[in-house]
Amino acid sequence: MEGARGVALAGRARRVARAALDFLLPAACPCCDRALVDGEDELVCGRCWATIVELPYPQCARCGHPGTRSPCRWCSLLPPFVRAVRSVCWTHRGTGSSIVHAMKYGHWSAVAGGIARRMSRLGWPPDIVAERAAVLPVPLAETKQRERGFNQSERLASELAPRWRLPLWSDVLVRTRATETQTRLTPEERLANVSDAFRVQHTARQRLANTHVVLVDDVVTTAATLNACAAALVAGGARFVSYVTFGRAPAAGDR
Repeated sequence: MEGARGVALAGRARRVARAALDFLLPAACPCCDRALVDGEDELVCGRCWATIVELPYPQCARCGHPGTRSPCRWCSLLPPFVRAVRSVCWTHRGTGSSIVHAMKYGHWSAVAGGIARRMSRLGWPPDIVAERAAVLPVPLAETKQRERGFNQSERLASELAPRWRLPLWSDVLVRTRATETQTRLTPEERLANVSDAFRVQHTARQRLANTHVVLVDDVVTTAATLNACAAALVAGGARFVSYVTFGRAPAAGDR
């Protein structure tokens, strides 16, 4: 009896302490610093989620890029073994970039859950849904992972995999060397920067053989990094690779 009473008192004390802390230091959105209100159960506030700018329709059936031009300009960035690409929102408009920044550089790794939830709702051709065997994160250089404390792509993949009821293969693809950040590089420099920067673990080749796998990353710009990963996966035995990201940068010529 005394034990049960002690547990109840301890629980009440924790609730009082939590209420006091919320009053003195209310939880704030890591993107806009607005205090979260009752009913908001994610780190990012509802207003910031509501103001991401989703990629509009119509979209290319293969690469998911908005527009109706044929042949698709964005598809030309992709090698033939890339089956499809999907992204949730633009990075040059709305709050999508701020949400990614909070996750990667603000050390709010838990934001990955909300991002992955929205990535999981993207529409795919039926054959891809039937074929996809696993999700794989883009590997991060060891120095960057130590500095950041986590790999944002792996966090997203680990949140996405159970929503798609697929295994997470984080031990298949490895980065062979550190690369310069792609942010300030030209498209040609991006290609050279990540060329031969990835390989498949020898012990994973049998598992990978003849599969269709989905690469996960936070943002895609020219697809240079994802393409380098996909080339390594196909060289290691994969049949097709698809990409999924939260953000997408506009292509040259986009309105």
